[in-house]
Amino acid sequence: MIKRFPGLTPTRSRAVVHDGLVFTVAVSPDPAPPGVYEQTVKALARIDESLTMCGTDKSRILQAIVYIADINRKEEMNRAWDDWVDRSNPPMRACLGVDLEPPHLVEIVVTATTQ
Repeated sequence: MIKRFPGLTPTRSRAVVHDGLVFTVAVSPDPAPPGVYEQTVKALARIDESLTMCGTDKSRILQAIVYIADINRKEEMNRAWDDWVDRSNPPMRACLGVDLEPPHLVEIVVTATTQ
């Protein structure tokens, strides 16, 4: 069974749970602050909210992919990540520089487990 949690638009789910796996994606909510660090903090807070809705938490994240609009500002994102991550259960993580729709500078995709 697939359980979908509605997003802000009718064509997107905020999170999906299937067979004990959670899939979610987050950006900073609007209005998005101008800084990479601030947007990362807000996006990670949304990840926390989505994981809680799905009955899990960041200690059960398997992998994360971080898309960042300016890879030269990755250090700012890393600072927010390091403040947030469960250091006793750090997930596998990739970070990619990509074009994002302004004003968003960071988008985070997470796969976690409910078990």
